[in-house]
Amino acid sequence: MRTVSVSQINAGDKLAESINSRFGQVLFYKGRILTERDLEILRAFLISTVSIESKSIVSKEEGTATDHSAATTSGSDTSFEQEYDKMLQLLRKVFGLALGNAELPVLEMRNCLQNLIDAGDYQILSFTPRNYHVRDFLYHDSIMVSLTSYQLAQWHGLPQRDWMQIALAGLLHDIGNVKIDPGLLTKPTRLTNTEFEEVRKHALYGYNLLKPVAALNEGVKLSALQHHEREDGSGYPLGLKSDQIHLYAKVVAVADIFHAMTNHRHHQVAISPYLVLEQLSEDSFGKMDPALVQTFINKVTSFHTGTVVKLNDNRIGEIIFSDRAYPTRPWVNISGTIVNLTLERNLYIQDVIQLR
Repeated sequence: MRTVSVSQINAGDKLAESINSRFGQVLFYKGRILTERDLEILRAFLISTVSIESKSIVSKEEGTATDHSAATTSGSDTSFEQEYDKMLQLLRKVFGLALGNAELPVLEMRNCLQNLIDAGDYQILSFTPRNYHVRDFLYHDSIMVSLTSYQLAQWHGLPQRDWMQIALAGLLHDIGNVKIDPGLLTKPTRLTNTEFEEVRKHALYGYNLLKPVAALNEGVKLSALQHHEREDGSGYPLGLKSDQIHLYAKVVAVADIFHAMTNHRHHQVAISPYLVLEQLSEDSFGKMDPALVQTFINKVTSFHTGTVVKLNDNRIGEIIFSDRAYPTRPWVNISGTIVNLTLERNLYIQDVIQLR
């Protein structure tokens, strides 16, 4: 173990002792493999020295390469990361089978998804798939929508028998995109009206792909068709209104909007999850199911004091108070200065860096 200046440590170094902020909150626990973002947090909290395991430093001096995937997590692969990778590979296979109108391995999907859910460690606001690339957006988005839909179904008090079915609905909601010209899905500029109408057809294509699959219930199939329908009838492809939309599709729609806007895509950069939550709140007045949206916002913003966040002006601080009347705009302590986001409307949380 060696105590070194923060300016001397590198991404990939391993903490020999836990690090506390000056407010007494644990920033990082012993054994964590530090990332570039972690180093930024240490500097923001004016941490001057840390204790690093000597072996980590020696390996660098000897020229041993540090595995990038390990340096971007908190050590070796977690079971969640391993199961996520398995789900990602399986989903590639499933979409390929769908493209060829082949039989879908529903039982394998269900088992793989159950293993991923059981592995835990999924935090909606802070999770980012490792080695994410925009070309794989469709697969990552499908998995995240699945996991988020599952959590929302739980949080909203839906019967347990529906949880896995809703997770499958999220996983397969965009499967109809395999029938869309890949050039349209990866186009880096705005779609023309004609192109947009073609992309909209993915909802109908998805339903037609899933309709003959006996192992999937009707809610899963209708979610592929209806996840772009809106409460006021302004959605597509059928312009259905509130009571005509299946509950599964309403759950998936909330998760789909959130992840579509908070992840990088070919034609759009990622938006702050807090701004997306505020947009969802606005959409709950007419477009989204208001009860589901309220449950979602309340649950994902229910942080403990000490959660580390980054504001849009790049300052980093700790949440110290959340007014449940304004769940997306808590009070943040930045080096002793309290920033009340309910009052300073030009500021917002850009990233959730570390949950408590």
